Amino acid sequence: MTQSPQLTAVQDENQITANPWQALRAFTDARIALGRSGVSQPTSAQLAFQLAHAQARDAVHLALDFPALQAELQAAGFGASLRLHSAAADRHQYLQRPDLGRRLDEASRDTLTPHRQEGGYDLALVLADGLSALALKQNALPFLQALHDKLSGETWKLAPLCLVEQGRVAVADEVAQRLGARAVVILVGERPGLSSPDSLGLYFTQGPKVGLTDERRNCISNVRPAGMSYEEAAYRLHYLLSEGRRRHCSGVALKDETASQGQEALGSGNFLLAPPTP
Repeated sequence: MTQSPQLTAVQDENQITANPWQALRAFTDARIALGRSGVSQPTSAQLAFQLAHAQARDAVHLALDFPALQAELQAAGFGASLRLHSAAADRHQYLQRPDLGRRLDEASRDTLTPHRQEGGYDLALVLADGLSALALKQNALPFLQALHDKLSGETWKLAPLCLVEQGRVAVADEVAQRLGARAVVILVGERPGLSSPDSLGLYFTQGPKVGLTDERRNCISNVRPAGMSYEEAAYRLHYLLSEGRRRHCSGVALKDETASQGQEALGSGNFLLAPPTP
């Protein structure tokens, strides 16, 4: 008589040999200390891996509903945003030609021209689907609200919010240069991992222009409820923005010193940095 898959899975779980490092799983989402069933991986771990892999693939190909995001942002008080498009015509080309995702198409350049102002802007905020539209859909608005709380009351002249379809990190440089912005931050969906299909990345550049390389940017990664909180990410980005404007630099020339200056304000700690017990 053939056993059902469900019964086999239950038997497999009942026969798992525990891993002595299992207690470490409380500190990470990494697939460690899974145990074993005989000489094989437990069925539950294998199924969880397959699910995570499918979610990561789906996140890469999921299309973002830009009109819905624009309406959501406007309803939250961020004003009318500009919808732009990279030089990558569609998702297929975007994945095969990273260079096209770093530049705007001609129509988007024309869209930006009327919004350039004499004297320029202090900061441009750009949102791009990147490699995970899910990350932008779930995390963009709550993060922007947290950042707005940090910037409110300060003298920041903000450019119109820009949304870029099929965009990569460097496309923000062209957006900011055409708007005349002295700094730019792009919120972009990061490459999905097997435990993080919704990770949002923040990239800050002072003095943006076409052709800059990654050493000119500061990155804050894994912004999402299961990763770095919106409040902590906004706190760190606000520090970089303020220091970048004061020092006229970003990237390798600007170190994120928030961990040493404001760890208590973040409400979180790192046990590796804690002083030794007397």
